[in-house]
Amino acid sequence: MDAVTTLTLISKPDCHLCDVAREIIDVVISELPESDVEVAELSILDDPALYATWWEKIPAVLIDDRLHAHWRLDAARLRAALDAAASRAPDAISVSESTPAPAPEEDPA
Repeated sequence: MDAVTTLTLISKPDCHLCDVAREIIDVVISELPESDVEVAELSILDDPALYATWWEKIPAVLIDDRLHAHWRLDAARLRAALDAAASRAPDAISVSESTPAPAPEEDPA
């Protein structure tokens, strides 16, 4: 069985940057084999723990539970990260409905 990469968008309704991130994700995912990436979207308004962790950083994009980006999402960087994740061993942990653990600060580049 092929490894599945999990991409999680943490967002909220009426968030312009979240809408932009969702569009970028849709475009990038459409260019990849469907079976390789599972996309989930979680709203900070549905979970107080998510809100407490992410309210200042939405949209946040996690790849296999690791922070990839927050606020602004770059399509080329996302594509490269998904390609890299797909080439890793199939031991990725899926994001559960509970709060994902914050990852180290993102490289601003």
